[in-house]
Amino acid sequence: MAHLGPGRRRIAVPVGLALTASLAFLPSVAASAAPLGNTAGTAAAAKPDTTGPKLSYVANLTTYASVKAAKKAVERAGGTVVTSYEQIGVVVAHSQNPEFAKQLRAQRSLFVSVGATRTAPLQTVATTEEGTTQKLSAADAAKAAASATDGQEPLEPNQWDLRAIRADQAHKINDGSRNVTVGVIDTGVDDTHPDLAPNFSKGQSANCVGGVADTTDGAWRPYPDGSDHGTHVAGTIAAARNGIGVAGVAPGVQVAAIKVSEPGTSLFFTEAVVCGFMFAAEKGIEVTNNSYYVDPWLYNCKADDDQKALVEALGRATKYAERKGVLSVASAGNSNHDLASNAIVDDTSPDDGTPVPRTIDPHVCLDIPTQLPGVVTVSATGDQGFKSYYSSFGLGVVDVAAPGGDKWQVPATPDANGRVLSTVPGGGYGYKQGTSMAGPHVAGVAALLKSAHPKATPSQLQAMLKAQATKAACPEKVYDATGALVDATTCQSKWGQTGYYGYGVVDALKAVK
Repeated sequence: MAHLGPGRRRIAVPVGLALTASLAFLPSVAASAAPLGNTAGTAAAAKPDTTGPKLSYVANLTTYASVKAAKKAVERAGGTVVTSYEQIGVVVAHSQNPEFAKQLRAQRSLFVSVGATRTAPLQTVATTEEGTTQKLSAADAAKAAASATDGQEPLEPNQWDLRAIRADQAHKINDGSRNVTVGVIDTGVDDTHPDLAPNFSKGQSANCVGGVADTTDGAWRPYPDGSDHGTHVAGTIAAARNGIGVAGVAPGVQVAAIKVSEPGTSLFFTEAVVCGFMFAAEKGIEVTNNSYYVDPWLYNCKADDDQKALVEALGRATKYAERKGVLSVASAGNSNHDLASNAIVDDTSPDDGTPVPRTIDPHVCLDIPTQLPGVVTVSATGDQGFKSYYSSFGLGVVDVAAPGGDKWQVPATPDANGRVLSTVPGGGYGYKQGTSMAGPHVAGVAALLKSAHPKATPSQLQAMLKAQATKAACPEKVYDATGALVDATTCQSKWGQTGYYGYGVVDALKAVK
């Protein structure tokens, strides 16, 4: 994503169909069938303006509105329906009518909210890693393989992150079940990688870019000009123990790819992400990993009509997925923001046009999907256990922590690299750091929990993640962006939680026991 530093967290905000309850007294849907733009004294509808830029919109229906009536309203306003989700009352549409959203919002018996998913016209990478990928050199690969012990993968000596959450010990008991699938909602996954192919689930993979799931063979792979982000994430979750390369946190489970990033820019727009959650829900995926924020807004303020609609649509999608048995894990972001504060400067939004600096309150302006109800929010740590210098945080915001890498926290590994090593397209391996790398560690542990407790609900899995986490107190010092150790004055603690680590660092060994 253009998200080299989004924030993440869940706060109890009224999202979903609950927002529509107060509209039940409004006129019936049939009343909305009157033509838009009537001329004075006539019933003839004016032809919609189509001179504006072509934008994508989400339209969220009221409780009693029908998708059929909503589609007709979209067409009368000069829109084209791309897809609709009757299960959650969301319609995705394109329109060049500058008044499209305004005209639909006026039909209050049909729509709770309507908003553009972007600020720039439709065109025929935004993720939470910090910095660029470092490719594994042949020398470092040989050095790791030379120090590997019996039972280790050739590159596992460099995987300090597995040992930090005792995943290496967990694998001696249980690698995870083939009946559990983790969906990587991301930039696509190279399923031909030899460390991913054994565990890849093609039948649960798709390309959701544009808002409609394309399950054509290979559609889920990264674009030629795309990011290696999703492939790296997938390897951390489920790279196979097959005598090749690295091991994933849950090397016995399956991994699926749900591509949602645009070609060329790798931006993640609402219509694609809604499609991703709905696809995961309908395909029986148990856990999703979400290492991104939804473009173009780092924080979505519900006082804005467009941003409000994005929060509503995604809130409906994630809650539907949760009801269908999906646990969603999301990264806290790399802005080093205190997500429990009352004011944050957002100087990157909108990221598909010209950013306009603004000060927001993260309690009411949400980073999505991270701050949606039911989503597990993850901060990042380094080899020494400190919060990673880039990781966002927040007391009562972060649920758990996991290794995301930190170049200043150097491990005693053959490569002495504090970043996270995993798979990259083309059969290679590389290092990344970011809360994007922390999230898949938690998703992997959640998959191990689901393997051990196949009937556990998403809320039960989340409760187990928190209860089994290794408690971590606020440190006295922490690394800053320059590598200097500074006082950890921003860490707060209360009720067994800290702002840096939430309930603690996830534990894979406890998950399998």
